[in-house]
Amino acid sequence: MTSRETLVHQTLALLRERGKEALEVAKQSIQKEKIGYKPLQEALNYFIEEVFKDVMQPGLLSLYCEAVGGKPSDTTQVGAAMVLLVGAADLHDDIIDGSATKNHKPTVLGKFGKDLTILAGDALIIKGVYLLHEAIEVFHKKKAKAILELIKQAFFNLSSTEAEEAGHGGKNDLSSEEFLGMIKRKLAVAEATGKIGALIGNGTVDDVKTLGDLGRILGLLNALRDEFIDVFEPEELANRFEKEILPIPVLSVFRDGAKRKEIMTLLESGKMTEKKIEKIVNIVMNANETRELIKIMRSEISKAVTNLSRLKDCGEAFRLLLDSSLEDLQ
Repeated sequence: MTSRETLVHQTLALLRERGKEALEVAKQSIQKEKIGYKPLQEALNYFIEEVFKDVMQPGLLSLYCEAVGGKPSDTTQVGAAMVLLVGAADLHDDIIDGSATKNHKPTVLGKFGKDLTILAGDALIIKGVYLLHEAIEVFHKKKAKAILELIKQAFFNLSSTEAEEAGHGGKNDLSSEEFLGMIKRKLAVAEATGKIGALIGNGTVDDVKTLGDLGRILGLLNALRDEFIDVFEPEELANRFEKEILPIPVLSVFRDGAKRKEIMTLLESGKMTEKKIEKIVNIVMNANETRELIKIMRSEISKAVTNLSRLKDCGEAFRLLLDSSLEDLQ
């Protein structure tokens, strides 16, 4: 195990610890509902227990709150609501992308089919909104309204960009710059999470802005890291070529016509194999364009580090999250 891997494992452990209570509340809120149609209940249980164990949003929400001097436990109920809302978006995204498997495990789409996946997503939206309204009742009216507005606008922005992205699925007609713009527009939820954490922790106006900026940067780093990871995964890369948008490191390399031709030949020549992936990874990871993309990530980390000194607490935790984003990419 390398030191970088240790950083990533520490990051995952931190977020799991911080987000576990909210995740459990979200899980129990679904399981206690009496759903008359057993297959739909099974699909929801499968999703919440086996597939979607999102500790990112609630874990970060807890850290953001503590960073301005608030109590992390105050974020649990809002965090649980966000788990369900993000989960609903994930289910519907799988339908758009035709993702039957993720991380070598069937998605709800792959196991239960399109119809139940749509309805499971709808159920999560309804329950997520219900939990959110319950959660914000304990706050002052002005704060509750601000939190609700941030979440509403964030998910509207996310949906708009997802729709735009779906229009390019399987066409491979975007430049890396255009796709990077889309990725940045999808960071609305990550930015809102930072701001909401500051609000719950009774942060100042400056705190809200600082943590919103930090949330956006962490969201971008996580998104770009996921883009790199997809280059290494045969099933994911094949699905993105056929139905989605190719990972941004691949699109960056496409600026070189010869490399584009070589990669496209590999992608178009039947089933994606480990040998083909090895060739594509070699082209991508040794390209100057990829190094420029990593420079963008380093620049974002530098911006975030300058803001950490403004926080009351959790500086070391955020530095860990920032540093671990470049695991095996340097």
